Amino acid sequence: MGALITPLPPSSRRSSEALAGESPIARRRFLRSERPWTFYVLAAFFGAYVLFLYGPMLCMYLLSFQGEQGALSFPMRGFGLHWFEQLWMGRGGDIAGAVQRSIPLALVVMVITVVFSVAAGLGFRHPGRAGNVVFHAVVVSLTAPGYILGIGIGLMFSLLGWPTHWFTSALGAQLSWTLPFGVLITFAVLGRFDRAYEEAARDLGASPGQALRLVVLPILAPGIIAIALFGFTLSYDEFARTLQTTGSLNTMPIEIWSMTQNVTSPAIYALGTVTTAVSFLFIGVAMAAVALIQRRRRSAARH
Repeated sequence: MGALITPLPPSSRRSSEALAGESPIARRRFLRSERPWTFYVLAAFFGAYVLFLYGPMLCMYLLSFQGEQGALSFPMRGFGLHWFEQLWMGRGGDIAGAVQRSIPLALVVMVITVVFSVAAGLGFRHPGRAGNVVFHAVVVSLTAPGYILGIGIGLMFSLLGWPTHWFTSALGAQLSWTLPFGVLITFAVLGRFDRAYEEAARDLGASPGQALRLVVLPILAPGIIAIALFGFTLSYDEFARTLQTTGSLNTMPIEIWSMTQNVTSPAIYALGTVTTAVSFLFIGVAMAAVALIQRRRRSAARH
């Protein structure tokens, strides 16, 4: 056994001995001094990437808080909530109606995505040809262009004599986008699931339904929350597949697009700020739910 233990290099042993009695701040300073120059190059590149990615959003947020004489570019002209008031009063477009359609639609898409994705993952846990067929069908559906798919669904409804509507044709179009993501996430989560827990529950007398409800689903809960978050956000932000299938009533992304055609005021920035806040709200709720589940698991493990 002693021959299998590789001793630390002398420099590493000296570093470990020197840091043994130091404070955490001193340890962090020592580790920073040991970082190579490539770390700082990559850190600078990552910082530039984050600035490039989120810089336009930050500009939009700032410009949405301009005063009544505000424009679409810097410098800012005053500061206030004037353009948010314009949205609330309905002067920038049918914002209230778009929100009343987009959020219920996203919630329905989220529920259907979670139910069907988890059911598909549980149904095809065993390796076999059927599971491979489902997996490749999911991948193929992700490669279909959104605009083409939306046009195809709109033409199909027209051929059948059915009117396109945000709660029928648009619902199906969005599910063609959210379900593949949900199934792929479910396969990834179940790939790490240890079936010994389920088998132990069955050995203790639990029925298949009880094992699923009391053991499998609680363990998969963080993954299910991730599927729900994907389903909601993808539906709430979907434009390409909804454009040709929503009918005469717009969802939020289409309403924003229509506002860019005729609105030349910071009201469009205020709308972007509001929609981003809604998205972050749901992301925060999902992260809080996952943190609560993990804390309960740690507490149960200690007891």
